[in-house]
Amino acid sequence: MTDTPTRCGYVAIVGRPNVGKSTLLNHILGQKLCITSRKPQTTRHTLLGIKTVDETQVIFVDTPGIHTNQERAINRVMNRSAASVIADVDVVIFVVDRFEWSEADEYVAKYIANYDVPVIIAINKVDLIEDKEELLPHLQFLSDKVKAADLIPLSALRKTNFEQLEEKISSFIPEAMHMFPDDQITDRSERFLAAEMVREKIMRQLGAEVPYQVTVEIEEFRVERNVTHIGALILVEREGQKKIIIGNKGERIKSIGQQARADMESLLDCKVMLKTWVKVRSGWSDDERALRSLGYTDR
Repeated sequence: MTDTPTRCGYVAIVGRPNVGKSTLLNHILGQKLCITSRKPQTTRHTLLGIKTVDETQVIFVDTPGIHTNQERAINRVMNRSAASVIADVDVVIFVVDRFEWSEADEYVAKYIANYDVPVIIAINKVDLIEDKEELLPHLQFLSDKVKAADLIPLSALRKTNFEQLEEKISSFIPEAMHMFPDDQITDRSERFLAAEMVREKIMRQLGAEVPYQVTVEIEEFRVERNVTHIGALILVEREGQKKIIIGNKGERIKSIGQQARADMESLLDCKVMLKTWVKVRSGWSDDERALRSLGYTDR
């Protein structure tokens, strides 16, 4: 009897902003790793989610949404990040939203076409479609748009058709040694995940304009007697944005901190003491050098 060979491969999750890529990855992994909100540009960094079942290790790459608008440096950096991933994976999952097909989806489809890589189209949020027969002509439309290995209607939120999706993904995973320990679920540090948790709460609480000019930097992360002390610096571009985040008598920043701390305690499985403060650094989101110093890379 021969041992079953190990298999290991990379899967890129791509699509336009706010289509459900991070929610999909969180549910595949069975735990919250990527931050989510209803606002575009929630995901800014490429993040690996690692799922190992028996001999097969699948390394999912959650990419920032691919933007048609590249006027600001932060959008250009995110697009380069997504493009660098597509070139080096074993299969791409292209996430689209039900019957929607926008200029941004068209842009992503053309982007993918530049690479010789198998593509699975995941049609998300099908639980919201009342008449499922309406899907058939749309599936034909999508297959005309993208040369796809498969089209899988699913619901990231309700985990519909996940088994079918994961079976299809597995068929593309090559024989190889595992890249990570079997119990590891991400390549990112706890420090990085803590910063993202603070940013998620800001994204969820604030209006349309402020979140895109906000980033979070962890300046302190230390463990002392089973308590993790975290200091989070929230950077904004204008004084008015600082006032909005702090809120009336500090109520909003307090609420952001309480919600983020609860998520951190769940992640770290210990008590967390979180301190937050807000600072104005004008122009950071349109300055490539500043973006690099804040961890925005083309990796």
